Amino acid sequence: MGTLTRLLLTMLAAAFGVWLLGAVIPRLEIPGFDTLLKWAPFAIAFTMFAVGGVANAINIIDGYNGLAAGHAVIVLAAMAWVSALVGDDFLFTSALAMIGALLGFLIWNYPKGKIFLGDGGAYLLGFWLAELSVLLVVRHPEVSPWFPMLLLVYPIFETLFSMYRRKFIQGQSPGQPDRMHLHQVIYMRLGRARADASDPASITRLNSRVAPYGWLLTLCCVVPALLFWGETQWLVVASLLFCAVYVTLYLWLSRSSRRSA
Repeated sequence: MGTLTRLLLTMLAAAFGVWLLGAVIPRLEIPGFDTLLKWAPFAIAFTMFAVGGVANAINIIDGYNGLAAGHAVIVLAAMAWVSALVGDDFLFTSALAMIGALLGFLIWNYPKGKIFLGDGGAYLLGFWLAELSVLLVVRHPEVSPWFPMLLLVYPIFETLFSMYRRKFIQGQSPGQPDRMHLHQVIYMRLGRARADASDPASITRLNSRVAPYGWLLTLCCVVPALLFWGETQWLVVASLLFCAVYVTLYLWLSRSSRRSA
């Protein structure tokens, strides 16, 4: 199944979320854009696009053992905490249920990679994260829409930056797959230790060293998100700061990897 087909099916699932749960993004606290969101057809279409985009973004970072699942556990824990603070038992339970499922999965996935999420698992996980994000904002006006945005800014910006890099730097189609995502650049950098390509155990050990760096990036977003979950201005600043740090880190690692090649 192609990427476009998976994306469209995820958007269709988001439409069911609109119908069954009322999961429509009500606001982004962006002047002008919030006016457009008051028009129901636009809000529904934007929500479907956003949910599909988050699901695809989670699939993109699902490149190494434990990376996407660990990222999701950290994000879901933050969502569960804020859900508890605002007294939403449904969202709190939904977040904990997926955390439990992921912890069971990680026992077999990390560090030895005995099982994997695959496209189906990654898209389901991304859909779950996106729907909980939308519902948290819909059901609780005191929660800034930039709270889930900051929680998920790592995979979202990874996707947007990759599209920009392919289109404007490499002159390729934005949807053209490559092996230059941040987690892959980190892997190449770690590979300077020269893992034995003929030894599967050595390759697996190198693979498992990537995820903690992604988890650290996630924690750098989760900490300010939890501190300022209702204060949009600080959440926006933290999101922009993360994007700047991401680009700086990416450029440094990619140049370093090329020099050592």
